[in-house]
Amino acid sequence: MSMWGQMSLMDPASPIQSEMILFHDHAMILLIGVFTLVSLVGMSILQSSFTCRTIHEAQTLETVWTVVPALLLIWLALPSLRLLYSLDEHSQAVNTLKSIGHQWYWSYEDSMIGGVTFDSYMIQEKDLEAGMFRLLEVDARPMIPLNLSTNVMTTSADVIHAWALPSMGVKMDSVPGRLNSMSMKPSIPGVYYGQCSEICGANHSFMPIAVEVVCLESF
Repeated sequence: MSMWGQMSLMDPASPIQSEMILFHDHAMILLIGVFTLVSLVGMSILQSSFTCRTIHEAQTLETVWTVVPALLLIWLALPSLRLLYSLDEHSQAVNTLKSIGHQWYWSYEDSMIGGVTFDSYMIQEKDLEAGMFRLLEVDARPMIPLNLSTNVMTTSADVIHAWALPSMGVKMDSVPGRLNSMSMKPSIPGVYYGQCSEICGANHSFMPIAVEVVCLESF
């Protein structure tokens, strides 16, 4: 993969992640525009030798450089608030996936398969087969249904972890004694990978997350 490919966001597999990528592009338009304008103005000031010691105020200029940034902030804030409210929405989920963080593996409980509880450990490098991803493959993947809302709840049995699945636009802390939840609705079948996103100890890098999205009939 090229350097530019590594700098981009992961391909979206849910409506929420698609909205996040759109907001990222929206914000980058504003940032690049502001950076370009400030650079041009700065270069013109450096190259100009005009000075004036008699002007003490410029009401029109002060009004413009107050109103324009305020409008730009509103342009950035409105879609940001819309996305934040979308992330907090919990629609009528047909499935509930419970995730419990341990040092250093994950435990899952899925309501659609009778509340079966199982542990998910990273597959060691010496046991990997052809086509498997190093530090990302696990011996047991939770399955979630395609095109149906799944409510993911997470907590921790010891220290603070973080359950993150970038392609689904999900990232939430797993805190001991607290239950956090987010909703996701996968739109593309496949296997999606994530990792613990909170520094949780010596083997923090060795507790990956792998979720398999399958058609409802496959359950």
